[in-house]
Amino acid sequence: MGAIFRYSVVFVGIFLLAVGFSRADSQPPAVGGVLPEFDLSVPISDEHQKYLGVGGKTFTIPEIKAEVVIVEIFSMY
Repeated sequence: MGAIFRYSVVFVGIFLLAVGFSRADSQPPAVGGVLPEFDLSVPISDEHQKYLGVGGKTFTIPEIKAEVVIVEIFSMY
């Protein structure tokens, strides 16, 4: 189960990074601010969809079936 969790975290991270580049604001989020809502592509794998508890074509972070979702934001430029 640990390997599936790590793989899913990396998978979600890659999607967050891709969405971030496509919808980047000119200013980073404020410290302690609220993360803006954005859509993520649903994973192709049925196993990953089931793990995240999502379906359809897109989903938002609040739709992930988990007690805690950790989002790491990288500021590269």
